Amino acid sequence: MEPAGLGRFEHEVVAVVLQVRHRALHVLLWRRAREPFAERWALPGGPLASTERLGTSIGRHLATKVDLTEIGFLEQLETRSDVDRDPRGRVIATAYIALVSTDVNPGLPEDTAWYRVDDLPSTAFDHASIIRSGRERVRAKLTYTNVAFALVPATFTIAELRTVYESCLGHAVSSTNLQRVLLRRGIIEPTASVVSPSSSGGRPATLYRFCDRTLQVTDPFAAFRPPTPDAEPDAQQRSR
Repeated sequence: MEPAGLGRFEHEVVAVVLQVRHRALHVLLWRRAREPFAERWALPGGPLASTERLGTSIGRHLATKVDLTEIGFLEQLETRSDVDRDPRGRVIATAYIALVSTDVNPGLPEDTAWYRVDDLPSTAFDHASIIRSGRERVRAKLTYTNVAFALVPATFTIAELRTVYESCLGHAVSSTNLQRVLLRRGIIEPTASVVSPSSSGGRPATLYRFCDRTLQVTDPFAAFRPPTPDAEPDAQQRSR
């Protein structure tokens, strides 16, 4: 017996666009002008055209609505199919995560802004839940892949890379341990360039780069853990 209510449904794509800004993980949102959820903030995206693939569609929406074309990493996150997620009728939503490097500053329309993931405004539909899913996906991938390549420029200091890890993971990370782990896994390598010290002095900082700027699983059993309460002030998270 076929289930009741068979029919065609609208399908949309949305993107959890994440970037580390001001030492915190931010997500890109736009303010809705119409009901439902007028004046609330939503993830960028839009309808899937009948002739489009999902990835092509989300790329088009990001490029035309928020002028975002420099995406370091794009991956399908999940599909939401709750019957009542849109009060206007049944709409299936396929969500993506899109990671943007710290040196990218796209032009944004007046109704679009970056918000801290841990301090969201009032959001539309089920988008707050989708954002949380995106944050957890990135946190997981940082521990066992080289996905951080999409969140930093082509060259960077260990201090800059540490800021990205801390902003995404939500806890302190030791520069020394981070450098040791990533070098041992063959994820990053030093360049011949350095950053001149500031006026306060200090040694020049070596610039590093990722050995591969495509996604690679580097250690499926790794985990950067938050520091324990009795750890030394500079104690590092250990990677198994």
